[in-house]
Amino acid sequence: MRRITLFGATGSVGQSAIDLIARDLSHYDVVALTGGRNVTRLAADAVRLGADLAVTCYPECYEELKRLLAGSGIEAAAGSDAIAEAAARPVDWALSAIVGVAGLVPGLVALQHGTTLALANKESLVTAGPLLLGTAKAHGATVLPVDSEHSAVFQALVGEDIAAVERVIITASGGAFRDWPVEKLATATLAQASSHPNWDMGQRITIDSASMFNKAMELIETKEFFHVPPSMIEVLIHRESLIHAMVGFNDGALMAHVGPPDMRHAIGYALHWPQRKSLPVARLDLAKIGALTFEAPDAARYPALALATRVMEEGALSGAVFNAAKERALDAFIAAEIGFLDMSRVVSATLDKMSSNGLQNAQVTLDNVIETDRLARIHAGEAISQLG
Repeated sequence: MRRITLFGATGSVGQSAIDLIARDLSHYDVVALTGGRNVTRLAADAVRLGADLAVTCYPECYEELKRLLAGSGIEAAAGSDAIAEAAARPVDWALSAIVGVAGLVPGLVALQHGTTLALANKESLVTAGPLLLGTAKAHGATVLPVDSEHSAVFQALVGEDIAAVERVIITASGGAFRDWPVEKLATATLAQASSHPNWDMGQRITIDSASMFNKAMELIETKEFFHVPPSMIEVLIHRESLIHAMVGFNDGALMAHVGPPDMRHAIGYALHWPQRKSLPVARLDLAKIGALTFEAPDAARYPALALATRVMEEGALSGAVFNAAKERALDAFIAAEIGFLDMSRVVSATLDKMSSNGLQNAQVTLDNVIETDRLARIHAGEAISQLG
């Protein structure tokens, strides 16, 4: 029986993982679940899975969580320290699906205890890739990708020599505005940006898909996780969202990972790795699908991609600057403080500001990442004020 912990259990990725785990509870001992404000769901899932501990990241939600768990024998806790303590509890496998830079610390703590970390938290690699992977190496731990794109690359590389790779192609749906005239993007509303043509996701990730900031994050993740240079990483618009990534080799071959747009595939692969087991996902009928389409992304429509290239080339703490500014800009767009296209302007201005004082060239330590995140949010706020 495998002991497991789920960080970010109440989000879409966490819920997909719970769907898989709950189908075969006899094989899993669930140690801890963590979540946000939805303590009703958190408590219900903790009871359903027989967890030892349930943690909300919000201290003000503790009493409600404790009340919901009364009589269950499940321990309740709250706050970032409690989440870090949960990460220190011995398990075989942990899912990191916390949204934002808050996912970095529990991931590092889990790796320090030799845990296999299934990583769905983009920010960990974007802000602190060398630190995260260095920690895993130092403690004999394993990091497995759970983003569908990086899981696809990972699977395409099984049995292959990374030295034979010439290119890594990450696909993107193009988001809500892939067919809009570029000049119309400045008028895009929150509601319009919050509707994805292919995937059912949370609001923030759906907006990031429309702006392609999610794909920008994935480019940086690709560079960090697979140690390939920016010049070898490409993006293709693939409307059907069936090919998640492709790997090109030095003999001209392309290895493509094809599957339904269902996060349970990538989660399940990481959950059962190194084995491959049956999953309750749709089987593709390629004859019915008929055709797969590809197109190059429009740089004017998706300025976030150029920003990602800049971050990959600058390295060090520039990823922490990028992520913090992106999150702050997204907050401002949701609050109607800036327009849709202003988000990339805020990130660009923040990178410029931080580059001028050299902070992005400092060593990638946890303290430096946290301080860079704090300063970048301040500078992003200043850029937002100027645009407003």
